[in-house]
Amino acid sequence: MQGGGAHGAFTWGVLDRLLDEPWLTIEGISGTSAGAMNAAVMADGYTEGGVAGAKAALERFWRRVSDAALLSPFRRGPLDILMGRWTLDTSPVFIAFDLMARIFSPYDLNPQGTNPLREILAESIDFKRLRKSRIRLYVTATNVRTGEGRVFRHDELSPEVLLASACLPTLFQAIEIDGEAYWDGGYTGNPTISPLIRECTSGDTVLVQINPVERSGTPRTAREILNRLNEVSFNACLLKELRMIALLRQAANHGDRECDRWARMRIHRIESDAMTELGYSSKLNAEWEFLTKLRDEGRRAAEAFLASHADDLGQRSSLDLDAYLKLV
Repeated sequence: MQGGGAHGAFTWGVLDRLLDEPWLTIEGISGTSAGAMNAAVMADGYTEGGVAGAKAALERFWRRVSDAALLSPFRRGPLDILMGRWTLDTSPVFIAFDLMARIFSPYDLNPQGTNPLREILAESIDFKRLRKSRIRLYVTATNVRTGEGRVFRHDELSPEVLLASACLPTLFQAIEIDGEAYWDGGYTGNPTISPLIRECTSGDTVLVQINPVERSGTPRTAREILNRLNEVSFNACLLKELRMIALLRQAANHGDRECDRWARMRIHRIESDAMTELGYSSKLNAEWEFLTKLRDEGRRAAEAFLASHADDLGQRSSLDLDAYLKLV
């Protein structure tokens, strides 16, 4: 499950729909940033109260996110409200902050290191209970010193780990864990897939993608260019890992027994064209109406996925890696 700020509400909707399926068994989840928070909240709720507990926990979490943003200065501008757009591109506060972030760091603007998500996570997740969950969790964060990704397993999870996975360096101070500083995991694994193949036995992996890989046309405005750069950088590691899986499959098909595990994994994907209509600034929009709109789109996308793959789940791959990677 990918990261993407408020866009993670799309993944909430996907989970909300998939959990309705009585045949579904989730062995492991790899998540980054908002994807990691969705994973932890869902797994903790499931441990406490099964499917109903998981669905309720997700809704409570996103409601808390929205409630915490009621007093946030990041609000849509009058023009965006009038035009029915969810972007913050014309918000005076967002524009001012965006410009200031190019000159001042979070250590200048937020010297106390305040992060509203810390309290929300503490209220939403019982981490002692989460560590006992039968669902294996893999959360990626980026080591600032080495530039490498670190995957935290579910028995290592804490509020700090989830905050590290979602730590955009222009918004928040780096999160320190065991003497190392970490930034957002999207730079090194969005999400990291290999632990699911190496450490889980399930034959199917479902990729919930909220950062568009492909966009038509060339961005022209400064905002469009920055938005596209954000998408490219946050998809780069995922595409590299999928290329690696494709190569290992080829090796397995040519008789390399050590690659059999990679060849057996069937990868599916849930996405929506609606996500291409959203830009970077809307990732900071936590209005409840926007979050529920994304949730409903996630449910719709999951419903379409289930309808189109009802016969091949557990039988064959629904994601043609060669076709998927045609751009690279």
